[in-house]
Order: sequence, then C-alpha cells, then structure tokens
Amino acid sequence: MIDLQIEEKVVLITGANHGIGAAAAKAFTAQGAKVFLTYFREPCEHTPAELESAQASGKGGVLLYRANQQQMAESVLESISSFGGTATAKEIDLSDTRNIPLLFNYCENALGPVDILVNNHTYCALDTFDPAMETTEGFGIHTITADDININCAINTRSYALMMSEYTRRFLEREAETGRIINLSTDAAHAHESNVSYAASKHAIESYSRSAAVELGRYGITVNIVAPGPIQTGYLTPEEETHIAANTPLRRIGKPQDVADVIVFLASEQARWLTGQLIYVGGGWRVHQ
Repeated sequence: MIDLQIEEKVVLITGANHGIGAAAAKAFTAQGAKVFLTYFREPCEHTPAELESAQASGKGGVLLYRANQQQMAESVLESISSFGGTATAKEIDLSDTRNIPLLFNYCENALGPVDILVNNHTYCALDTFDPAMETTEGFGIHTITADDININCAINTRSYALMMSEYTRRFLEREAETGRIINLSTDAAHAHESNVSYAASKHAIESYSRSAAVELGRYGITVNIVAPGPIQTGYLTPEEETHIAANTPLRRIGKPQDVADVIVFLASEQARWLTGQLIYVGGGWRVHQ
C-alpha cells in the first residue's frame, strides 16, 4: 500500500474555486490534508442570467468558462465537507503584491503553516503580434499591448515568484524540514499562436520554478511544474472537445481530476526525489522530446 504521507499537511491552493484548483483541493482533502483555497473573480461582462443559463446547459465555451470563473468557493467547500474533509477559503487578488503575505497569514490563522504550496491561479486574454489574426469571435483575439504584458506577468509570473519567496521565508523561520511547491504552467508555454503574452508568462513560471528547485533543494523543498494539455474547465466547445479527443493518444479530453492526481503525487512522499521537473499532463497531446 502506498502511503502518500500528506495526512494533516496544510495545503495552500490558488485559483481553487473551479477547474483544476477545485479538483486538487478535493483530491488533497480526500487524502486527509487540510486545504486553504483562494481565488479571485475578475469583473465579468456577462449578466448573472447569462452565466446561470450557461451553467444549466453545461455546454462548453466562453459563457460556461466565465460562469465557472465567477463561482464562489462554497460549492467546493460543501463537497469537501460532505466526505469529512477540512478546508476553508478566502477570495483575494494576487496581482496586488501586498496581499501575498496576508494570504499566508489567513492560512496560518485558520489551519496552520503551509506545508504544500500549489500555485494554480491564472490569467489569459488572447493576444497576437499579427493584426490579421484579430477577431471578436469566441474569446476574441487582439493585437498585443503593454497592458496585456503587464497583467499576464503580474498574475501569472510575478505572483508565483513572490508566493514561492513568501513560502520559503516562513518555511525557514519555523525550521521545517520537508516542503513541496507545485506550479501550474501549460503545454502552451512554447511558441503559441494567438496567445503570446499568456505563453510567455507561463514560460517565465517554468524558469522561476527551475531556479527555485536548484536553490531550495538544500532546505528539503522540492519544486516541480505541471503543464496541463487541453483540460475541459468549461472553455472548450463540443466541437473542440471532439477534435482534441480524436488527436490525443488516449482518445479523450482531459478532466481537472486528471491533473489533480498528478499534483497530489508531486506533493507526496513518493515524489521526494523529484525536483526541478516539468510534467506534461495531457494524455499524450504533447510528448517531451
């Protein structure tokens, strides 16, 4: 029998009101860990009625994804509570650097010091260098601007780095011996058409993670990267699901739980000799060369 040795560990998961973050919270608490969820709901251009209708239909696309993003954490907490798990939540904007130490304070006051950090929150607005690719269809694509670069770096890169730094500072202050950091990137962190600022910000996360792995290993902290392939978190249309499944070696679309299980593994005792690694989790959609 495999003993993950994460029972009673405190896990801080960002971007956890839906999708991969919510699935990870459920997976950790199912193993006896205590989870602090955080998330942030951006202003939304759609009406509550539109979002409610999208959730009722369950049809993937822009509206369902926006509806999922606008969820509070209550449904996740209720699900965890139903099987006896321990979790609490706080909405907070991590693009504001002042909120990062506050978030750790909230977690420590509620559950205790953070043993496992899962940086999962993200921002994505499609942008391009090629004006010919601009469109208002779907999520829309526009030519890259300074604001695109700034917000992607603030949310997807800067906050990840500062979260790791704050985690490390507190880890060393309490003289802990074993730590885990898992950062979420994407298999689109390579050259990516019509999503250039997002891809660049995710690639930067991977670089920060490898540097942290090299520097923090001496303290017993492992740092690894999970790069999901296409995962249905609400944004994929039925047509896109069909196309992706047909072109994925395992012949189906990815689910948040598929990624969550890998995250839990990387936090476990069984992953003690893994650090500085990037793992593609996409059913073979991308294969490491």
